Amino acid sequence: MESKGLQPMDSEQLRENAHKMVDFIADYYKSIENFPVLSQVEPGYLRELLPDSAPNQPETLQNVLDDVQAKILPGVTHWQSPSYFAYYPSNSSVAGFLGEMLSAGINMVGFSWITSPAATELEMIVLDWLGKLLKLPEDFLSTGQGGGVIQGTASEAVLVVLLAARDRVLRKLGKNALEKLVVYASDQTHSALQKACQIGGIHPENCKLLKTGSPTNYALSPDLLGKAISDDISTGLVPFFLCATVGTTSSTAVDPLLSLGKIAKNNGIWFHVDAAYAGSACICPEYRCYIDGVEEADSFNMNAHKWFLTNFDCSALWVKDRNALIQSLSTNPEFLKNKASQANMVVDYKDWQIPLGRRFRSLKLWMVLRLYGLENLQCYIRNHINLAKYFEGLVAADSRFEVVTPRIFSLVCFRLLPPNNNEDHGNNLNHDLLDAVNSTGKIFISHTVLSGKYILRFAVGAPLTEERHVTAAWKVLQDEASALLGSL
Repeated sequence: MESKGLQPMDSEQLRENAHKMVDFIADYYKSIENFPVLSQVEPGYLRELLPDSAPNQPETLQNVLDDVQAKILPGVTHWQSPSYFAYYPSNSSVAGFLGEMLSAGINMVGFSWITSPAATELEMIVLDWLGKLLKLPEDFLSTGQGGGVIQGTASEAVLVVLLAARDRVLRKLGKNALEKLVVYASDQTHSALQKACQIGGIHPENCKLLKTGSPTNYALSPDLLGKAISDDISTGLVPFFLCATVGTTSSTAVDPLLSLGKIAKNNGIWFHVDAAYAGSACICPEYRCYIDGVEEADSFNMNAHKWFLTNFDCSALWVKDRNALIQSLSTNPEFLKNKASQANMVVDYKDWQIPLGRRFRSLKLWMVLRLYGLENLQCYIRNHINLAKYFEGLVAADSRFEVVTPRIFSLVCFRLLPPNNNEDHGNNLNHDLLDAVNSTGKIFISHTVLSGKYILRFAVGAPLTEERHVTAAWKVLQDEASALLGSL
């Protein structure tokens, strides 16, 4: 007897239902400005709206889409809204979406070359393309001893290179040296590094986050790093890993790669560069200088899913020595053995990452590069930077506010000045302003703390954002600031 309803796979049912889904998504984007940017629901809201068990009989797609509209979307924070200015962007695009669709349609699990040769080879080629756009040293390209690989996130990228660096040292010194291994970074480095250290067995006291401040615009001081390394060596510790950042999460600080890289090289330390956010800007010649010194690095990472029109997830990692990754992460069980792998004729990306399985993520990056092209991508980045510059000017023109750190890319760090310079009140004032602004639903911004001060962050980067959205956001901030100051 033929089953009713949706088949597991049927090309005509797929065509019909996928058209409905694309229409639903297109309508979502068309009306995205009508939603509160930050979801206004309370914790646990959804459990009251959905049944407590799955249905026995199939439902229609329309029923499900009705529930999405009525019950799911109110609980969504709209990262693609043109009035989303929090954290850092997470770009989607027509090209990225089409690539994601195609990847889902093919639905292969490309852990080794033989499981889908095109998936492995396209990834190698596309990351060589992107590496060349960034003018990375040839050592990072697949034509040499290194190469690129797509990880899920920058957190995975820093973990795999830290494990590779750790194991390289332990092969020389023996496993008992683990307790002596030391990691260095600035106190502005993403918390992903601390998690990588926890997973990698690095003793917490040996993950050294060196203090930064306003004199260096929160960049890591080479002198401070050099002294820390010398002090640690003198006490018998083993420095082995340095993580520098181009565009820190709090304020887009840029660590001085060339100076730091030379210190790392002189001490045999693996040098990793995290350019998760700002790396995208470096396809523009006028911003490429911010990764000068990358030639000293052992590994380099940027998130195409942040600011490069590539739907999440797509984190590009390049290494100079792929064998360091493979030696640390490779497994070779009998059931995965095959002629091409055994003969070392191919790349098996399972040995460059934590999980075995992997999606065909290179398709969407390939689509983005081909359907937009370098010139359009550069214009896209420059437009966001110009919008941030425009916002910076609005803040500077209002004497009640101050810009806290120099704007480099498309993030503006600013705050509302406390009346009578009462700094004790300043942090609470800006915390209250953040809550008030986000509670309107009109915009969403986030915060950080720099040198003990509570700072507001305005990150431009959503694909739909235009000058009118920045202007409207500033009006919300001014209005809520006036209401707060008037109530004091």
